[in-house]
Amino acid sequence: MMQTQEIQDYFLQLQQSIVDALAQHEPNHAFIQDRWQSDLGQGISCVLQGGEHFASAGVNFSFVEAAALPAAASQKRPQLAGLPYQAMGVSMVIHPVNPFVPTFHANVRFFIATDPQTGEQHWWFGGGLDLTPYQLIEADVTAFHRACEAACRPFSPTLYQELKANCDRYFYLPHRQEHRGVGGLFFDDFNRWPMAQCFAFVQAVGEAIHQAYLPLIEKRKMMPYDQSHLDFQAFRRSRYVEFNLLFDRGTIFGIQSGGRTASILMSMPPVAHWHYQDLPPKDEAQRALIAAIRQPVDW
Repeated sequence: MMQTQEIQDYFLQLQQSIVDALAQHEPNHAFIQDRWQSDLGQGISCVLQGGEHFASAGVNFSFVEAAALPAAASQKRPQLAGLPYQAMGVSMVIHPVNPFVPTFHANVRFFIATDPQTGEQHWWFGGGLDLTPYQLIEADVTAFHRACEAACRPFSPTLYQELKANCDRYFYLPHRQEHRGVGGLFFDDFNRWPMAQCFAFVQAVGEAIHQAYLPLIEKRKMMPYDQSHLDFQAFRRSRYVEFNLLFDRGTIFGIQSGGRTASILMSMPPVAHWHYQDLPPKDEAQRALIAAIRQPVDW
């Protein structure tokens, strides 16, 4: 079995590369680097708020271990709940200022649980990346999905479609009967190949983070917008909050495991508005967005 230190080193390198790339857009605003330790483990939270182009950007690394794996981390393997475990990963959420730049979420993670009776180790990877636009620009969404597909292609000709379908199913708000965004990739309990091959796929997903999202920032961050665009952005961000608090397994795992609240809730947008009646779309880009989140599209 691979050494977990190699996985941890890669996660730290990925975190730094994403922070460095985002920092190029904010020469007058620096990321806060918050190194923390707790009874569960340690981590580095890199957060920028109130920037010229990022209302909030967080890129977090954490390593935790405890005597009992929470149920939220073992839904597909309930027999592992309660076993001693280690978990590590990188999670990022970017909420841009400009409503034409989508919100972006990605994470990659690794779990290993050990049976104290037999010494048997159970490991798996998880993660993915997904896009939440507020004005639907089809060319941008298509480019995002092609980068996701390119990451999957060397490993299996059908992997992209499988993980895209997983993403569409996972990022769904049943009480709203809509999806959080326009999808991407999602995988969990991922150990279908030897560990080295699974890790290579996780690294390909890490590269896709650069290829799929960062060009959209450069392309759209200076587009003109007005108050109606900001109002619709804040309305749609309320749905982002609803999903993260009600359904996101990472948030639930963090809370169940007694994790660090500031890092867990880093994903929240700084501004979100709730309306008793949905704010109606005012242009074709907003109408197209509503259609796309109600019925997944084969991008």
